[in-house]
Amino acid sequence: MHTIEVPAGVIEYDEVRSGPPVVLLHGLLMDHTVWDRVLPLLPEGRRYLRPVLPLGAHRRAMNPGADLTLAGQVRLVADFLEALGLREVTLVHSDWGGALFLTARGLDDRVARQVILPCEAFDNFPPGLPGKVATLAVRIPKGPQLAARQLRVGWLRRLPLLFGQMARQPLPDDLVRGWTEPLLRDPGVRRDLLAYCRGTFDKATLVRDTEALSRFQGEVLVLWSPDNRVMPPAHGRRLAALMPNAQYAEVPGAYVLSMLDEPEIVARKLGEFLTSTVTATET
Repeated sequence: MHTIEVPAGVIEYDEVRSGPPVVLLHGLLMDHTVWDRVLPLLPEGRRYLRPVLPLGAHRRAMNPGADLTLAGQVRLVADFLEALGLREVTLVHSDWGGALFLTARGLDDRVARQVILPCEAFDNFPPGLPGKVATLAVRIPKGPQLAARQLRVGWLRRLPLLFGQMARQPLPDDLVRGWTEPLLRDPGVRRDLLAYCRGTFDKATLVRDTEALSRFQGEVLVLWSPDNRVMPPAHGRRLAALMPNAQYAEVPGAYVLSMLDEPEIVARKLGEFLTSTVTATET
């Protein structure tokens, strides 16, 4: 893993291949490994970067006092792109929708195109039943540790309250152990997670900041999973309708984590999008 320092702290990230940058994001209580099944299937000629955001599965706690609210996390993504000097980025969203707000905050100057898998959008923060459970867990003593331990038990993990609505296929034990280890081990990681989850989520502001994507002029692929119960199917089409250069496609049968449920389909559609767009660095 590589590291880069941003104002909030040190961010770990994985990087493979070379070419125009593609930044693959992840969700709450996950890390870059959520993309492990898709990454080997993606086309050559691109530089794939997978940052580990401070959303509860990161191994290096952020600086004490860092702003890790939703607004702070949006800024952190922009700081990551800036710290690495990335331009003409293809930004890929999954589960966590905070980075959709780069346009609303005027921080999307390094982003040329976007791919939006099922993720939080509009007023769906935190999302669905799993989001409600997470909100409750961070408000009780030792709730994050309890949730992490439950996620390590296969039959509990598959309940709708936990990851049962996130992935159609059972998640491997070793994958989830990697996601939960930092939270169980490091009080600083727990502090960071609480800083995000205990922040305020104003519904009107969330809708306004999502709709600001109408100002994004780059090409966009909305790659939604219509069968998931956490990120409303209507949100996918609504997102695509917002942006002037967006196209919509589906991954049938997958839930939120379509890159785990249907890695071949996700890789093919993402690869087609990447190879059909020409970046300024390639002309």
